[in-house]
Amino acid sequence: MEPLPFLKMHGLGNDFVVLDARERPIALTETAVRAIADRRLGVGFDQLIVMEPSADGADLFMRIRNADGGEVSACGNASRCVASLVMAEKGARTARIDTASGLLECAADERGVTVDMGPARLDWRDIPTAEACDTLNMPVSLDGLSDPVGVNMGNPHAVFFVPDAEAVALEQVGPALETHPFFPERANIEMVHALGPDRLRMRVWERGVGITQACGTGACAVAVAAVRRGVTGRAVEVVLDGGSLDILWREEDGHVLMTGPVATSFRGVLSPDLL
Repeated sequence: MEPLPFLKMHGLGNDFVVLDARERPIALTETAVRAIADRRLGVGFDQLIVMEPSADGADLFMRIRNADGGEVSACGNASRCVASLVMAEKGARTARIDTASGLLECAADERGVTVDMGPARLDWRDIPTAEACDTLNMPVSLDGLSDPVGVNMGNPHAVFFVPDAEAVALEQVGPALETHPFFPERANIEMVHALGPDRLRMRVWERGVGITQACGTGACAVAVAAVRRGVTGRAVEVVLDGGSLDILWREEDGHVLMTGPVATSFRGVLSPDLL
C-alpha cells in the first residue's frame, strides 16, 4: 500500500486521525487500525475517521473506527471536525455529514461548530439491553455504582449520577461496565454530577477506547439523562476533562444539538509499515 496522507484533529482533546478516501478507496484491517492507534509506535488516536463519498446526497460519508479496530456508528466530536473541513472546502458555514447512524446537519458560528445529532433514543431495545427495562433506572450495579440511565445517541450510553465524578476510579470500573452482560453491544460509560442547574461535570470511558478527554455523544447522552432525572433544564454546559460542550435537547422534536470547538494538530503521512 502506498503512503497515506492524514490529518490529526481533535475536539477538546478527543483526538482523531482523518483519512480522505473520496478519490480512492482505503481499506484498513483491524490490525492496521490498532497499529496506527498506538501512541508510541504509531500516530495515536481515540478514533480513526475515513471520509468517503456519500450515496445519500450528503457532502461525504464519515466512517468511524475505534482504537481497538472496531467500527462504530457515531462520534460527535469527530462530526464537528469533519464538518469544519467540509465547510472550509466549500467556503460555506453549513455541511451535511452522512454516517452509519444517519445524516447530520452541521453549522458554524462564533461559538464553534453545531451538529444536530438527531433524536435521543430511549427504549431498551434501542440502547440495546439484554432484557426489557425502564432505561431511566437500569438494573446495573458495580462497586457502589448503580441505577444508570440508558441513552442511545447513535451508540449506547450508560450514565451514572454520582456525588463526585472525579472520585470514581473510572480506569477500574470502566472496562467491567463497558462489557457488562446487560449491554450486548457493550456501552460507553459516563460518570456525572451537577455543578448547577445548567452545568454538569462528566467523565467518560469510551467503548473500544478507554478514558478519553471528551466524548460528544457522551455529552449529549448525559444532558438527556439529566433532563430525564430532573437534574437540569434542556440547555446545559457539559464540562469534560478537555473542556466544555454546549448541549440542547430540543423539546419540539427530541433532537440533540451539540456545539463546541475543533482544532487541527498536524498533517503527516502514514508509513506503509503501519498498513
